[in-house]
Amino acid sequence: MLMQVLLVASAVAAFLVGYVRADFQLMLLVYAGGVVLTALVTVPNWPFFNRNPLKWLDAAESERHPRPQVSAGAAAGGKKKSGKNK
Repeated sequence: MLMQVLLVASAVAAFLVGYVRADFQLMLLVYAGGVVLTALVTVPNWPFFNRNPLKWLDAAESERHPRPQVSAGAAAGGKKKSGKNK
């Protein structure tokens, strides 16, 4: 989610800078800087990402709790057919 927010913010900032300055190359440079900043923030394994780690189930535990199956009616939009034929 952090990556998406940073990329959208840099795209909006790049568009505004490019529009105000009427410079397409400057717009691309601002966006490229936002992409590099986003990569520096999200790619390394920073300690604040591991503050609340997720607890995953062991393989043996996951076999005891199977995933719920999706019925065919729910997959098709969940619409019920009426009994009337027109």
